[in-house]
Amino acid sequence: MRSFTRAVIGTAAVALLATACTGTSNAPQADDDATKDVTITFWHGWSAPSEVAAIDANVKAFEAKHPNIHVKVVGNINDDKIKQALRAGGASAPDVVSSFTTDNVGSFCSSSVFSDLKPFLDKSGIDLDKTFPKPLQDYTQYEGKRCTLPLLNDAYGLYYNKTAFRAAGISAPPKTLSEFDAVAKKLTKVKGDSYSQLGFMPNFHGYESTATHFAALWNPAYFTPDGKSNLAKDPAFAAMLTWQKRLVEQLGGFAKLEKYRATFGDEFGAKNPFHTGQVAMTMDGEWRLGMARDAGVKFEIGVAPFPVPDEQADSYGKGYLSGTVIGIAGTSQKQNAAWELVKFMTTDTDAVVSFANAIHNVPSTLEAIKSPKLAADENFKVFLDIAQHPKSNTTPASPNGGAYQLTLQDFGYAHEAGKVTDLAAGLAKTDAQIDKDLAQTK
Repeated sequence: MRSFTRAVIGTAAVALLATACTGTSNAPQADDDATKDVTITFWHGWSAPSEVAAIDANVKAFEAKHPNIHVKVVGNINDDKIKQALRAGGASAPDVVSSFTTDNVGSFCSSSVFSDLKPFLDKSGIDLDKTFPKPLQDYTQYEGKRCTLPLLNDAYGLYYNKTAFRAAGISAPPKTLSEFDAVAKKLTKVKGDSYSQLGFMPNFHGYESTATHFAALWNPAYFTPDGKSNLAKDPAFAAMLTWQKRLVEQLGGFAKLEKYRATFGDEFGAKNPFHTGQVAMTMDGEWRLGMARDAGVKFEIGVAPFPVPDEQADSYGKGYLSGTVIGIAGTSQKQNAAWELVKFMTTDTDAVVSFANAIHNVPSTLEAIKSPKLAADENFKVFLDIAQHPKSNTTPASPNGGAYQLTLQDFGYAHEAGKVTDLAAGLAKTDAQIDKDLAQTK
């Protein structure tokens, strides 16, 4: 499960790590003998009982194939703890680390706190293009250095209340943003100074309705070839912000929507506003299917790709992608043994499929996506298609983590609230701030 808020937890801390370590390498040579009896430590961030059980089952399957390699598993580890451990090194530091924070891959790679995986991939004869979808290859490397691999995948699409659609006389999900706006308005039921049902929550604090998730619909270029922020020069960002603000106004205005948003339950709880029927449509990841089922949602759920800009109608089917990443700690003295675990968890088809089935995520390899063992109903297949769409995309890695995304998001908050009078100038100012922050990491 990934949300923008969770994805950038630890960003500032990892940015500091990048500042302190960029240009240095404390990675020992991978000269351990992976055929000898050895114990390695694996840190991950999952904490829910079902997720922990799934990880443990995968590790046991690995140990059955590699009886000489024993794995000490430590869960519920966030990027702050990763940062502290990898800076300190020593016997208590992990050998293998997974992180929800795809935004921090740039800092992990540029600071060498995660080892370069190319020698291991070459040694094992793994062809990346035949193994992983292209967007997943992109978010697991930085400037050509691949220090992580994808460990499952998140694809974002449109969830809609089929019962509400039928009641409103809507027969199919919208495919373009103009169609989407019309449907959102038609599904909105005003009650006094609030709503009995909102077609869609467009405000940027609306859980997965973030600036970066929306921007993916335009396939934007966040940076120029020379690494400068590109928000003002790429028309995608102004188009996204203009569309979002217009929809905010059409659905009642920022203040009214914010007041209604304050009544929403927790994003990851049973009282999520989509579960309760407070919103009839939402942007979310594939995990929402299992969560809605567990919450006992009474209406029929529909899933589709999120609508695209009208001028890009031929790209319908794409979406924003993200996911968990895994790598080898640069301080590990057992890197060959650690690689065996990383390789198993990321490329063994049965391992990837069983893990995906257990925690309701999209598999991260091409073979696993096609596996007959994958538990995929018609709704889940929508996310499999989004994950493989050639126009699906993600946010690029950066040496200071997801800081540039937070800066864009802050600007989005100001814009939707009506505090920005000149959009072009505001984007240029945001570019300048992002460039200033990036310069401090060099």
